[in-house]
Formats: sequence, C-alpha cells, structure tokens
Amino acid sequence: MRNFILLFFSFSFCSLFAQKELASFEIGQTPELSKFELQDIDGKYKKLETLSGNNGLLIVFSCNTCPFVIGGGDFSGWEKDYSSLYKAAEAAGVKMILVNSNEAKRTAGDGFEDMVSRAKEKEYLSPYLYDKNSELADYLGAGTTPHLFLLDKSGKLIYKGGIDNTWDPKRKTDEHYILPVLDAVKKSKKLPYTSTQNRGCSIKRVAH
Repeated sequence: MRNFILLFFSFSFCSLFAQKELASFEIGQTPELSKFELQDIDGKYKKLETLSGNNGLLIVFSCNTCPFVIGGGDFSGWEKDYSSLYKAAEAAGVKMILVNSNEAKRTAGDGFEDMVSRAKEKEYLSPYLYDKNSELADYLGAGTTPHLFLLDKSGKLIYKGGIDNTWDPKRKTDEHYILPVLDAVKKSKKLPYTSTQNRGCSIKRVAH
C-alpha cells in the first residue's frame, strides 16, 4: 500500500506536465521531418523522412528514467510493451522509432551512452534516437514520456496521444489506444482514435 501511495503521488506530479501548453501540430497537418537528422544508438545519424514505412511512421518519445516508462511500485511501465508495439506497427506497414529528448537529464541517466546501454539491456527492436536540445520534441509539441505521434504514408499526422489507460489505478477496464489505431491502418479502416490524453513525466528541457 505504501508503494502504491508513493507511486500515485509521483505519477500525479509527473502527469501535471501532460497538461502543459506546447506548440503542437494538429491532426491532419504535415510536419516537415526532412529538417531533422538524429543520432541513433548505432552512432549513425538518421534522417527521419527515410525511416518511414510503407504506411507511415510512429514516433514514441521515451527516456530511461521516467517511472511511466520503466515502471515502479504497482505500475510496470510501458517500456515492456515496446517490442509488441513495434511488431504491431511492422504488421501495419508502419515503422516505429523511439526518441529521447530529455536534454536536462543527459548527466542523470538519459545521456547517449545510457541510451545505448538501456536499448541493449531491454533489447529494443526499434531505432533509439538522441534528440539534441529537445528540438524534435519542441517542433512536434511532445510533452511527456511517453508521447506518441503517428504519421501516415504521406507524412500527415493522424494520431497523437498515449498507449493505453493502464497507468490509471481507477480504471474499470483496460482500454488500448494505439494498438487498435495500428490495426485500423493495417486494414485501411477509419481510425477509432485520432487523439488521446498522453500521460507521463514531463520531457526535461533546458531553459533557453
């Protein structure tokens, strides 16, 4: 019970940042990803526009330190779902990438070498990209870890938000968000969601 209470307050504090006002792309708009080239954990710089699959690109803002990602207390975190999410995206013709934009925590667990170690330890299937100075996060309006942005094959934003509602201890049933969206993409059907509430720790930006 004590772990649950501590985790609840920790998550509640983090979740406040999900409401922070950020510049953001709206559903139906097309971000110019051609301007971004991020370093992957293999040391190579990758142009985002070249990482898209036949049916689109799923960008997942993540990190190595947030309990919403790595888990803690009574919540196991969403990182454990990354492999199955990657496979679901692949089945839908969508490429998935992970992006670490925690610029203010590069010396506290979210540095490049930390990313390399984390990806190896957790056997990430997707690229894990280093977002220097949170530039991509600022451009898209990403607020939390995790925060998802799904672009279709033309580069248009068709979904943004969370993975599911399993973070919520008061939920009556588990409700998945991104998996049915990917399934709809796979079947060329209308998306069941275009926006859901993202939950997580705030992306740790450096003040300018």
